[in-house]
Amino acid sequence: MALQISSLGNQTWSKATHMTSPDPTRCSTRVGFGWSSFNSKNSAWSSSKVVSDDQKVRVKCASLDVSVGVNTNETDNNKFVGKVTEVNKDTFWPIVNSNQDKTLVLDMYTQWCGPCKVIAPKYEQLARDNHDVIFMKLDCNQENKALAKELGIRVVPTFKILKDGKVMQEVTGAKIDNLVKAINDVRGS
Repeated sequence: MALQISSLGNQTWSKATHMTSPDPTRCSTRVGFGWSSFNSKNSAWSSSKVVSDDQKVRVKCASLDVSVGVNTNETDNNKFVGKVTEVNKDTFWPIVNSNQDKTLVLDMYTQWCGPCKVIAPKYEQLARDNHDVIFMKLDCNQENKALAKELGIRVVPTFKILKDGKVMQEVTGAKIDNLVKAINDVRGS
């Protein structure tokens, strides 16, 4: 994860930083200072409270006092790579809105649906094989009924392929070949 750093003291540096942990409250940050580098793993953070999407984390390491801006969208996106993320009425739109530049696929299923159970392992394999696509699943139960209705579900399984915050294609039924084609079409657009 790349960080933007601005010095609050009179130290200057030319290299970018690299955070080796997605959690800025427990991380190892390396900052290049000309010929040397500083590893904060060996120093104490004076404060590392995460406050918002446009995070500013104030750190004091030895005599260096810096302000670190963290791009949380980049950090959060990493948790979606290579797996299927279960979403609900509260988490679906925030994920879509923070990943508008990516292709997203939503599997709308129910627990009792036979074809949903048949395609689930194939869908999970697609997630493992396509790291540039975010794969989600929504259980269309009573709790998520309003979201399912908003998305226009009529049959399960239904797959919605989204980009730029809107549904670009839809695949109904457990048709993996049709789903792969739809994903590739949207990804290429």
